[in-house]
Amino acid sequence: MKYVLGIDLGTSGTKTVLFDQEGRGMAASTVEYPMQQPRNGWAEQDPADWWRAAVATIRAVLEKSGVDAQDVVSLGISGQMHGLVMLDEAGQVLRPSIIWCDQRTQQECDEITARVGYDNLIRITANPALTGFTLSKLLWVRKHQPDVYARCRHILLPKDYVRYMLTGDFATEVSDASGMQLLDVPHRCWSDELLGLMDIDKSLLAKVYESCEVTGHVSAQAAALTGLTEATLVVG
Repeated sequence: MKYVLGIDLGTSGTKTVLFDQEGRGMAASTVEYPMQQPRNGWAEQDPADWWRAAVATIRAVLEKSGVDAQDVVSLGISGQMHGLVMLDEAGQVLRPSIIWCDQRTQQECDEITARVGYDNLIRITANPALTGFTLSKLLWVRKHQPDVYARCRHILLPKDYVRYMLTGDFATEVSDASGMQLLDVPHRCWSDELLGLMDIDKSLLAKVYESCEVTGHVSAQAAALTGLTEATLVVG
């Protein structure tokens, strides 16, 4: 029998479930973590909390189920959308993640609409500029924390940070990327037009995969921490 893992990175906690190949749940584990609100309307989390929760819940379901890690063939990650994770050249987190429910970025949303145009923004991203999306968060950091922005080399979404910690790969998939307000949704790729209008370096962005594609496999370091094997595939 072969098995797959589902990891759901939520706002209040991460839940991991082990399924057999018929879709039956074999074991589940949840680890909670806090949210910080430094000011009214702000919402941030420490990406390290997500990773610790992912490691703990993966180890827990393997232990509870008694399943041989060699038989866990793949895993997929779902989770809270829109959050901004900023990494430096060495892959280290530069600041707490500004998560989906943060409301500090209305001025940045107005700036996006003014630069791109409302109708053009809908054409490209299928959404108006909203405070929940990732692009306005990135512009807020550029304006208010320029030293952090200058050191940033990679931006990831919350679930894609866990993917990075599992695999070492900078990757995302289309459903999550569609909520960043940087994706050309009709063409399912990053929008060069929008990136140019907002003066954002495309190299900051991860490779985009379709949701069912393999994006990498568990690294040796992550295998040692989680109890999985390096043969375990990670999908979009």
